[in-house]
Amino acid sequence: MKRSLLMLSLFIITLNSFGQVVVDSSLLLSQKDMQWWEDSKFGLFIHFGLYAVLGEGEWAMFNKRMDTSEYGKLKDSFAVAKFSGKNWVDVAKQAGCKYMVVTSRHHDGFSLFNTSVGDYNSMNSPAKKDLIKEYIDAAHDAGMKAGIYYSPLDWRYPGFFFPDLYYSNALEMKKQTYTQVHELLSNYGKIDILWYDGGEDNWLGFAGLMWDGGKGWYTRGFEKPYTGKFSWQPIKLNSMVRALQPKIVINPRSGWMGDFNTQEVTLRGRESRPWELCTNLSQTAWGWTPHAADRMMSLDSCIRLLVSVVCQGGNLLLNVGPKADGEIEPAQVQRLKEIGNFLSIYGESIYSTKGGVWDEKWGGTTFTEKAVYVHILNVPPEGKIMLPSVSKKITAAKYLGTNVKVSFTQSEGAIVLNGITNKEHKTDMIVKLNLK
Repeated sequence: MKRSLLMLSLFIITLNSFGQVVVDSSLLLSQKDMQWWEDSKFGLFIHFGLYAVLGEGEWAMFNKRMDTSEYGKLKDSFAVAKFSGKNWVDVAKQAGCKYMVVTSRHHDGFSLFNTSVGDYNSMNSPAKKDLIKEYIDAAHDAGMKAGIYYSPLDWRYPGFFFPDLYYSNALEMKKQTYTQVHELLSNYGKIDILWYDGGEDNWLGFAGLMWDGGKGWYTRGFEKPYTGKFSWQPIKLNSMVRALQPKIVINPRSGWMGDFNTQEVTLRGRESRPWELCTNLSQTAWGWTPHAADRMMSLDSCIRLLVSVVCQGGNLLLNVGPKADGEIEPAQVQRLKEIGNFLSIYGESIYSTKGGVWDEKWGGTTFTEKAVYVHILNVPPEGKIMLPSVSKKITAAKYLGTNVKVSFTQSEGAIVLNGITNKEHKTDMIVKLNLK
């Protein structure tokens, strides 16, 4: 089909609370090319940049209204003496993660890679390193699927805040995005995921203030997209991406619909497309803060969240923010290892499964062609769970990882599990139903 005809099918829809996106299915990956991502279920997100030096989160520059030149001086302290791409990848593998996404550049504009755009990057800091190269090389060596986070928006550009008033400046910001995305997808070999952030239209004009003689100063409102003359041209941008890395999985935050939907922090539940929940292991900020280790999610909460997401057909992308020296907090590493221990025993009920039923009261199911896995997060008082019928015969029902049988009945209308108990007080009691 000619491109001109494809353009007739373009329209705008709202996919999530972060913005409106252009739908163009011609750029979507096939189901076959998406399968590895959908099978992976669990990934590690890493937010790292100059903001780690301040220890006040990745939005510190904006929240504190820091002068760009003053914030830029943090570069002189960016030595990252304990950074190791291999260590980061090792942590992800120990956690049972199948993919990673690392910030190459956040909204503050500081790049962790060797770029031709200016000198505001890690190569021109005391670190004198291309951190993204070290991470990608380590991921390739370990067989880890490697993703890159990239922010099109940049707080250093007035053209982001007032794209019409500073239109030529906004075009410079756009040129930076195209140049740097091209570099990231050209200089490091195979990249598996491109994770944009802040490229939707309702982020533009973020200064937000409008003047009207009748009502005075008012805000446009984040729910209303920017409608001025500037555009990221997301179809053009992601057509370039597809040309450089044809099989890369792309999220929706560039203004194009992407290959999957993104939920952030709050689990909204099952979606009709592939989807992912990104959230933070430490309930502080995405970037490091001194309280990160003290405010971690419990292991119980991590397992419950992972199971809740996977039973509803999604992936979980769990974030940590390394300290200013590049080291991931030891306490966070330990929590991730504990998740990995759970997955080393029960991973068959998570990886390469599909989401089944979900019940807020007791839990949900995942399934493959050969088995149904019943994840019981809360044992019903009567010890009974009713499930929809399946077309195949159940040949056995046991608690996963044991030889302990579970009583069940199977009929055309339903499956009923009886006598469910949790004597060991496990977070997730898993019953495996073998199918013939």
